[in-house]
Amino acid sequence: MSNTNSSLLGWIDARFPLTKLWKEHLSEYYAPKNFNFWYFFGSLALLVLVNQIVTGIFLTMNYQPNASQAFASVEYIMRDVPWGNLIRYMHSTGASAFFIVIYLHMFRGLLYGSYKKPRELVWLFGMFIYVLLMAEAFMGYLLPWGQMSYWGAQVIISLFGAIPFGIGDALTTWIRGDFVVSGATLNRFFAFHVIAVPLILIGLVVAHIIALHEVGSNNPDGIEIKKNKDANGIPLDGIPFHPYYTVKDIVGVGVFLILFAIVVFYLPEFFGKFMEKDNFIPADALKTPQHIAPLWYFTPFYAILRAVPSKGLGVLSMGASIVMLFFLPWLDRCKVKSMRYRGFISRIALAIFVISLFVLGYIGMLPPTPSRTMVARVFAILYFAYFLLMPFYSKFDKIKPVPERVTFK
Repeated sequence: MSNTNSSLLGWIDARFPLTKLWKEHLSEYYAPKNFNFWYFFGSLALLVLVNQIVTGIFLTMNYQPNASQAFASVEYIMRDVPWGNLIRYMHSTGASAFFIVIYLHMFRGLLYGSYKKPRELVWLFGMFIYVLLMAEAFMGYLLPWGQMSYWGAQVIISLFGAIPFGIGDALTTWIRGDFVVSGATLNRFFAFHVIAVPLILIGLVVAHIIALHEVGSNNPDGIEIKKNKDANGIPLDGIPFHPYYTVKDIVGVGVFLILFAIVVFYLPEFFGKFMEKDNFIPADALKTPQHIAPLWYFTPFYAILRAVPSKGLGVLSMGASIVMLFFLPWLDRCKVKSMRYRGFISRIALAIFVISLFVLGYIGMLPPTPSRTMVARVFAILYFAYFLLMPFYSKFDKIKPVPERVTFK
């Protein structure tokens, strides 16, 4: 039997580099020995991506992408399709889980300087993935054709109208496929959500992993393990990703799936944060919901939009709040990567940035009032200050000596 297996593997290897890929990206890919809790979220993001693709395929089997039947088809999936409610809840919970995992993954990058040289391209691929996820989530949010889906899309698409010189009006009409959100909008959003964006997303994920494995993984110390190798060219502070980290990731996957299952089976709406009550009402173009707000993972940027009095400047500020993240590798002038060896100012700056995100996210969920708008303006300034002042405080902040070899704090 073993001879048959080896012959089959040899036949495949002669035509496809299966063994080579296995060695380069798993069994002979050497990762730092000191990975910690924060390094679970990359593999978890891949797991959630698979969940979204598989559950999405099953949902499309019974979904009707037209304005007259979309809401009813979702109800049919929930009530009459065997296991349909479970599949839909896995998909809707998976959307929020995706952003939770991605935000924690990005925070790890900020914490340990994973965007700095030589990983600039890894970071850029990751940011493009993040932007595409936002587009994917937004277009998928319209598909249930509920009240919040319809009016949320109406509000967000209308923001493009702030682009001057007549470009905005033409762009909004093109995005909608009509002068208002209609069946044409639903059809094109369905096509993008199911086919176009996932294909690009998968390509970017592959590029992200290839770029990461080309330069090697960062670690909590920010030390390049390739600098210290033994006589065989193996990093002294590295261990094969498989089996050591694949086994460790399985533990993380197990914990994640337990938490995921608790939400899916007991709290699928998660107090109105994952699925809003207005979205269980069919879309009505003549009745506006009392308070229109996006789902939680968009609310920090929505709060920045509302904090600016001018619509044009508000849209510009909201876009800039995301674009700023792309420039982190060049804004950060610190000589060390990891926050472990940075000074007091950098740590305080990161803490204020995280607090500002939470505050803006919370305010974005609430109806606007003068006091909330003022708070949003203060924290929006702090959000942008983190990026705009980074070239100065990162350059002059005191740093600690970085060890020659990785540590196990």
